Amino acid sequence: MTLAEFGTGQVFWSLMYFWLFFIWIWLLITVFSDIFRSQDLGGFAKALWCIFVIVLPFLGVFVYLIARGHKMNEHAAQAAQAQDARQRAYIQNTVGQTSSPAEELSRLADLKNQGVITDAEFDQLKAKALS
Repeated sequence: MTLAEFGTGQVFWSLMYFWLFFIWIWLLITVFSDIFRSQDLGGFAKALWCIFVIVLPFLGVFVYLIARGHKMNEHAAQAAQAQDARQRAYIQNTVGQTSSPAEELSRLADLKNQGVITDAEFDQLKAKALS
């Protein structure tokens, strides 16, 4: 077949086959990642699922989606919550701990009593903490 004989329909089917292949690869990666991420499956069960998906890929993936599809959703939600918690902890550590105005005033009063800051500095920092 020459390039001149390559019609619009053939381009469409080629793109369709490519897109289906891409979706299939994505499904395989998703199923394998869920198999290994599952805390409720033991090592033997994980090995059996992997062998099933490798030996009979289409049937294995579809059976896994039917049998454990609800668990895949739970695992994805747990992973998202864990990622959110890690991100919040990172942001808190990066920005620093924010204290309430009462805690800040208490800390400033201690610094003033120790003689670290003067009365003028105390008043200035107190106004800043209360604003």
